[in-house]
Amino acid sequence: MKTSNPVLARLGQAAERERAAGYAPTGPYGQPGYPQQPGYAPQGYGQPNPAAPGYPAAPGYPAAPPTVAPMSIDDVVVKTVTLLGILGLSAAAAWVLVPDALVRTAWIGAALVGLALGLVISFSRMANPALVVAYSVVEGVFVGMVSKAFESLYNGIVLQAVVATFGVFFVMAMLYKVRAIRATPKFVRGVTAAIVGLFAVMLINLVLALFGFDTGLRSGGPLAIGFSLVCIVVASLSFVLSFHEVEEGVRMGLPQRYSWTAAFGILVSLVWLYIEILRLLSYFQGDD
Repeated sequence: MKTSNPVLARLGQAAERERAAGYAPTGPYGQPGYPQQPGYAPQGYGQPNPAAPGYPAAPGYPAAPPTVAPMSIDDVVVKTVTLLGILGLSAAAAWVLVPDALVRTAWIGAALVGLALGLVISFSRMANPALVVAYSVVEGVFVGMVSKAFESLYNGIVLQAVVATFGVFFVMAMLYKVRAIRATPKFVRGVTAAIVGLFAVMLINLVLALFGFDTGLRSGGPLAIGFSLVCIVVASLSFVLSFHEVEEGVRMGLPQRYSWTAAFGILVSLVWLYIEILRLLSYFQGDD
């Protein structure tokens, strides 16, 4: 169960602890494996039964069922769609219910709460579905408020950004599926470093903006366009990291509830990509 990804390594350690508490990994061909219990023996004719020497075990006779099921790709797909549905409903509700005068306040508040929840989820050693769902709700408010603000300035821009976001996502999924892009250790380190670097730059830019300094990164000029393009490229490549983590998590036999953590990673990339595409489109239609 070796992996160069620190997140997967941490989750793998948690999975090992759960196995020690009664979880059994999958067996051949993906069927659930079963912990050996007194009185049961491996399936198959003629195999010795340690609980009853001299008597073969009955074919296919199950042991006690595993206490925790392993995650699968289907689990991640279902959880991702669920989180997107929650985010969409939350965004729609915020769009309709929050008055125009409070859009900016709700936008900033949701961004701060979402950042806090995201950090807790990212650095947590255990999967927490409740926190992931809460994050989706808060991010829905954030996305709804940002979308409402941009749509009030540029009619139709939200639909364009949504279509472009999911278009990029499906293209990256296809490229990963055919192995046109591979999550090699060097690739993972490079994209991870780029993500950390970009968020550091955005944080510094935000702090400077609060003190009245305009760096030009979000002003709509050539520098802002270039910065958004870089962010869009890196956000797109981050899907490769998420797809790789899902595959590795399934291979490592992580418990099923860790599919929420995998879906959370995909959701974060989708929201980031959407916001950057929304910004980029606005630069070609006028100032923010």
